[in-house]
Amino acid sequence: MRYVIRRTICAAMALVLAMTAAGCGGKAGSGSQTGKSLTVFNYSEYLDPEMIEKFTEETGIKIRYEEALTPEDMYTKYKSGAVNYDLLCTCDYMLGRLIREGEVVEIPFDSFENLDNIGKRYFDISKAFDPDHRYTLPYFWGTIGILYDTSVVKEPVDSWSVLFDHSYAGDIIMQNSIRDTYMVALKYLGYSLNTTDENEINEAQKLLIAQKPDVQAYLVDEARDEVVAGNAAMAVVYSGEAYLGHEYNENLEYVVPKEGSNIWIDSWCVTKNCKDMDAARQFLDFLCREDVAKANFEFIYYSTPNDAVVSSLPEEMKNDKALVPPDSVFENCEVCTRYDEETSRMYNELWKELKSG
Repeated sequence: MRYVIRRTICAAMALVLAMTAAGCGGKAGSGSQTGKSLTVFNYSEYLDPEMIEKFTEETGIKIRYEEALTPEDMYTKYKSGAVNYDLLCTCDYMLGRLIREGEVVEIPFDSFENLDNIGKRYFDISKAFDPDHRYTLPYFWGTIGILYDTSVVKEPVDSWSVLFDHSYAGDIIMQNSIRDTYMVALKYLGYSLNTTDENEINEAQKLLIAQKPDVQAYLVDEARDEVVAGNAAMAVVYSGEAYLGHEYNENLEYVVPKEGSNIWIDSWCVTKNCKDMDAARQFLDFLCREDVAKANFEFIYYSTPNDAVVSSLPEEMKNDKALVPPDSVFENCEVCTRYDEETSRMYNELWKELKSG
């Protein structure tokens, strides 16, 4: 993580929000008249509430909407069985887990009207967890890189090495996340971010321990804000945060280092508990529609896989590497896959050592 905290606007405790879409009071086509409903589970601040209302107004299908802050929170609540969710939006490695556990069903893509708006490359990226394009629909995606202040950092930044060469000691912010922090070290060393090789992981640990005196803080959402405010020269951030950072401070630049990084992708799936596949199909197809996808894009400003939306953007936004990364970014980047239990325990122990040392 890929912990979804990185992307949420709120940094407080998880919100669980029950929303009843507008249009239920006697209007033709209202959810109360059709009797159809869907229970949808998504991340916090990750879908424009007006689009939920719009969907109900157009279809008469009522949406019961809940939010979680992390994929782990979402998984735990889903597996508890307390609520029978019809649709989930979660991250790549968690989708892989749900697919392996038989918790999701195939999506009837053949009956979609708007699927062509989703670029083929995003289904290709999804092969890391959905090899046959059967279970998931891409929703938002992005990269992890370095956000830096050009008024302080005069030389061009193109490598993770700037975080480890002691040039900006005390001016560096790393992500407060196991996967994201070790990813930086592993990619800099030339290894896969999904490695389970103990020697490679220990080499990354040594690098991070040597770097620690240079690190001002390990943060999540606040990382961007510290660079915007001039309190740090650079930070490891997610691409959507980088775009907003540049909006606040025009001296900021974002780069995905040449050694490669993490490409993350969040997608929708239909759970095995879904009782109305046609309603679920309508909702997912609705999200693929250009006007709806554009509204959701403008609600959070993360990279969209909807090519129709990208084509409609002004040139300034199309040229923003945080919002629309160039093709070269894909060459050395990887999607996170889920670690086995033994590897997870090893990372947890090393993380405790790094943070407490």
